[in-house]
Amino acid sequence: MNSFTLGHHTLRQPLILAPMVGVSDLPFREICLQQGATLAVAEMVTSNPALWDSEKNRLRLKRSTTCGPDIVQIAGFDPQMMADAARLNADQGAEVIDINMGCPAKKVLKKAAGSALLKDPQLVERILRAVTAAVDVPVTLKIRTGWSRGHRNGVDIARIAEDCGIAMLSVHGRTRECRFLGTAEYDTIAEIKQGISIPVIANGDIDSPQKARYVLDYTRADGLMIGRAAQGSPWIFRQIRQYLDTGSAPDTPSPHHVSSLMIDHIRALHAFYGDFRGALFARKHIDWYSKVLPQGEELKQSFMQLSSAEAQLDLLGGYHEASADPHQPPPESSFPAQHQTQYSISQVHVR
Repeated sequence: MNSFTLGHHTLRQPLILAPMVGVSDLPFREICLQQGATLAVAEMVTSNPALWDSEKNRLRLKRSTTCGPDIVQIAGFDPQMMADAARLNADQGAEVIDINMGCPAKKVLKKAAGSALLKDPQLVERILRAVTAAVDVPVTLKIRTGWSRGHRNGVDIARIAEDCGIAMLSVHGRTRECRFLGTAEYDTIAEIKQGISIPVIANGDIDSPQKARYVLDYTRADGLMIGRAAQGSPWIFRQIRQYLDTGSAPDTPSPHHVSSLMIDHIRALHAFYGDFRGALFARKHIDWYSKVLPQGEELKQSFMQLSSAEAQLDLLGGYHEASADPHQPPPESSFPAQHQTQYSISQVHVR
């Protein structure tokens, strides 16, 4: 088991929730941490502080005492603006600054940010040196294996990152050209790990405990980053940890335990965004949860027709009661039955 320090934190082969725009909000980060994630990276925010006053960015920058270390991911292309953004976030309590050079979204690429930066190693170096010089907290970096299948320069970028003082490097096993199509390749990640001495985190298509073991063995990475596989299945972190620690296949959570966690998650979304917006955001998560539940499609179709938070919770409560096994004790939850007026999330664990 590899271990390393990140700021004041000692990490043993960490399992990290990937930053996903529109997904990795505070409720989802907290629930993944409760389900075994070691770290959770906040949604990417622009390096332009003039845009931080929008409600969307204010919510992305919202922090919780349970989400430590507090990792803020910034994106941009101007070294000075990136440095200023890092300094402002650190002043506001960020414990780690993560730089995004892996996002393949078109609107990010149009601004020459995200994975577009991989085409310009000199600019990469200027950004990394500016940001690491601007803050006293650790600076980490997320990249892809390269710009295109014919130009996988991830090893060169990784060496630049190490030379610039980057504390940890996360690598998605696809190029910018690949976006999320095809399958991730791990040869480049293994080569990066062999070529630098800073911790390397492997990312891409890690969707089961067995795949997690394979990727760690193949790449010799210091940890794993998981994104899409946690959508609707946040307990994957706990399952992977059990498998890595014991070698035993983890149990699949029962529908009753899944529905308990799902209700906690939806309540947290309502409390975080407000009833109206929370009800809208809840739909994408129910779409994901429904894929692992009996009669999940019927549950999803009924849920999508509801527009109020109260009606959503009533529907989920009925499903939860119907899924109960009379021979098993009910899962614990710290949520009282009445409507929540303050944002919190329960400590329920899917078993």
